[in-house]
Amino acid sequence: MKIKFQNLTGMHDILPEDQVYFQKVQKSVENIANYYSFQKIETPILEQAEVFSKAVGTSTDIVGKEMYTFRTKGGDLVSLRPEGTASIMRSYIEHGMHNLPQPVKFWYIGPFFRYERPQAGRFRQFHQFGFEALGEKNPSIDGQIIQMSYDVLKELGFKNLTIEVNSIGDSECRPYFKKILAGYFKSRRSSLCSDCQRRLKENPLRILDCKEEKCQTVKASAPQIIDHLCKDCHAHFKQVLEFLDELELPYTLNPYLVRGLDYYTKTVFEIVEKGLPAQAGEDGATVGTLIGGGRYDNLAKLLGGRDTPSCGSAGGIERMIALMKARDTKLTKKPDGAKIFLAQLGQMAKRKSFKLFEEFREAKIPVAESFSKDSLKSQLRAADKLGIKYVLIFGQKEALENFVTLKDMETGAQKEIKLDKVVKEMQAKIKK
Repeated sequence: MKIKFQNLTGMHDILPEDQVYFQKVQKSVENIANYYSFQKIETPILEQAEVFSKAVGTSTDIVGKEMYTFRTKGGDLVSLRPEGTASIMRSYIEHGMHNLPQPVKFWYIGPFFRYERPQAGRFRQFHQFGFEALGEKNPSIDGQIIQMSYDVLKELGFKNLTIEVNSIGDSECRPYFKKILAGYFKSRRSSLCSDCQRRLKENPLRILDCKEEKCQTVKASAPQIIDHLCKDCHAHFKQVLEFLDELELPYTLNPYLVRGLDYYTKTVFEIVEKGLPAQAGEDGATVGTLIGGGRYDNLAKLLGGRDTPSCGSAGGIERMIALMKARDTKLTKKPDGAKIFLAQLGQMAKRKSFKLFEEFREAKIPVAESFSKDSLKSQLRAADKLGIKYVLIFGQKEALENFVTLKDMETGAQKEIKLDKVVKEMQAKIKK
């Protein structure tokens, strides 16, 4: 039979067996964010289109090709958010957060949208988490954001990680470098792909981000911005690298790393798992790129706010999960850490089991169950699969005489417990 309705191209269902991976990523992010005193923020999925076109840059692929933009019934031009930082900066400005003690530190997690060709690890609706520290120019913040991003990946079991890092200067030194770069690429224009020939007019820095093979050889001999940094950018970058040395983080200088968004200034970085194939990712990064970010000191001014030096990072969750699965990281979930399984036989026992289950819930004791099954054998098998030690068996006899049979799955020992004492007794057992 032909299925009538299916997912739209590039959209995907997150099924229960994948939820456990999403939860693991969220828990790692949340733990690290809490430790570093970052607070959770949620911004709307829809924003005025200008929030992104001004922030991300009209010459970027994201704004030029990938945004879902449309007019509302009221005539407003809106976009589904393609990334998180611009929305967070809009919120910071709108709510007058410059009056708070700086830096203001946020973390977020949620869905984002980009209209692009779906590939392995790439979706049109995808999920990201991110860390943002707004209102601080000290290079220590760059170090902290990189450390936190690295910690998330380590906690999720990623190995062979390398931090690729570069400085792309600021409004003082970057315009001069752009001229040098444009001069270099103009003399080799015919060797560039059609996209890069367009980028040469709009923003020659974007060419450094191109993954087309024909542009790689041209790019390999291009001038390096690190040789043209102004005094302030040079000093800032030197301090960032000193922090990374002090933290003993594995990093390499990548003089051609620019990231795919126009709002970046000074430090940019990507954390890569070595030994992974280099295919284009959502933001022009390799599939091996798990988290990327950097400093965006001019973003607040682009959005009409006051001078707000800031730094942040974001990671693609689907990409991480795909790699966790490829590495055969099998995750199974016990229902809320349950150590007790409630098995029942017969209609009266089933009815009474519901009441007992509620008593356990009120006592905040997690209990697994299989109310839809009637066979004791299949229920014991389910308990065994979950690795649960204690099974409470509630049959016809138990229901009539108001007791429960406790079976220890490790030893096979069984004992009877009065129904009104069972919650208290089990509470004592699982605390041991």
